[in-house]
Amino acid sequence: MIEIDIKKSFKNKNEKIDFHFKTTIENNSINAIFGQSGSGKTTLLRLLSGLETPDSGFIKVDNKIWFDSKKKINLAPQKRDVGFVFQDYALFPNMSVIQNLRFAQPEKNEDFLQELLEIVELKELQNKLPDALSGGQKQRTALARAVARKPKLFLLDEALSALDNTMRQQLQDDIEKIHKNFKMTTLLISHDIAEVYKLASHVKIVKNGKILKEGLPDILFDESKISGKFKFSAKILKIQKADTIFVVTLLIGGNLTKVVATKEEVDKMSIGDNVLVASKAFNPIIIT
Repeated sequence: MIEIDIKKSFKNKNEKIDFHFKTTIENNSINAIFGQSGSGKTTLLRLLSGLETPDSGFIKVDNKIWFDSKKKINLAPQKRDVGFVFQDYALFPNMSVIQNLRFAQPEKNEDFLQELLEIVELKELQNKLPDALSGGQKQRTALARAVARKPKLFLLDEALSALDNTMRQQLQDDIEKIHKNFKMTTLLISHDIAEVYKLASHVKIVKNGKILKEGLPDILFDESKISGKFKFSAKILKIQKADTIFVVTLLIGGNLTKVVATKEEVDKMSIGDNVLVASKAFNPIIIT
């Protein structure tokens, strides 16, 4: 069981966010952290990993205290049992695939590394340098390197967002295989509802640094009061004013779609935001 009750104040786009994350996480589960950019998702992972320090509170993992402001305990990142995967791979360019994995291992176990390479389909490429790999292969290496240390807590910060849809789905399968084989407690940040549905057993929706609601994916996302003919996740590419209305250009899958919005609606939007697009009858609306 992981117990978290931490606070931290920070600025996001010149707006002060009073972050307060209080929850428990079951061992061996995959939890998705879902919310708009700037809501505090990445801050949470950085606080858990020790890359940032909370202002107050505590983090307890299986009764071992990682952070406690009252007891003046704050374990260094290397002393926390964490595997962290970023969007940008962060591989050592002068090390081969297998050398990257070996570097991450606190206790050397070559058989385990070979098993891991087999799972992520990198065994034939283990002696290649990162520059010789595709984007998907680099991210597979990053996943395997994080798992090589057999962490208590596996953190994925938009780890698949830079990949195309086909490769993203393949890496999702890899994450499922890794979890099935090694049963690590996983925290996954993703803006992709389909990805959350596929991977997560539990979702925590975060807004303005706090948990808005949490529960099972199918229940949370179906709790929407909107009864539309269809619902799609989309990314905002462009917002243009046209007379008294606004036209929002959205990327849905691989297709561009334009939707009319009011000033009140676009005031809540920013280019790059991930939103839900739903249709009531024949009039699409956007949910931020």
